Amino acid sequence: MYARDHALIATPVGPLRIEGDDAQVTGLWIGGEGQAQAGSATAVRLAAEQLGQWFAGERRDFDLPLAPAGTPRGEALRAGLVAVPYGETLSYGALAEQLGSSARAIGQLCARNPFPIVVPCHRVLAGGGRLGHYSAGEGPATKSWLLEHERRHSGRTLL
Repeated sequence: MYARDHALIATPVGPLRIEGDDAQVTGLWIGGEGQAQAGSATAVRLAAEQLGQWFAGERRDFDLPLAPAGTPRGEALRAGLVAVPYGETLSYGALAEQLGSSARAIGQLCARNPFPIVVPCHRVLAGGGRLGHYSAGEGPATKSWLLEHERRHSGRTLL
C-alpha cells in the first residue's frame, strides 16, 4: 500500500487539489483554499504536470493512472465520457444513446465524477445545448469557463 499524497495547484478556475499515491490519482477537487503545494507521489506529480499543460492550452488528452470506478459498467461509462473529444460537446441523451445507458445515469456519472477536467463531464450539456449543471468548482460558471477554454484552444464552435 502506498502513502496518500496531495498537491494543490493554482488554476484560472481556482485551486485544484490532486490526491493520490505513487500508483494512481484518487481524486481531484476544484475550489477550496490553500497555498500551492507540489506533491511528491509519482501519480500526483504527473497529474499536476498534465493539468498545468491542459490549462496552458498545450494538452488535450490525459494519460493518468486513475483509481478504478466501482464497477465494470462504471468503467465503461467513464471511458465513454473520456472519449468525448476536446472542444466538442454532447447532450446527456446523446451520450446515453452512444453508451447504451440513460440520460439520468449519465447525469449521475457526471455529478459523482471524482476527476473533473480529466474525465470531462463539462463536455456534457443539457437538452437543446443548454449548459446544465456542473458539480465541480463554482458550478455552471466553472463549466462555462472550461468549455470556453477548450473552444479557444481547439478552434471549434461548441453547441
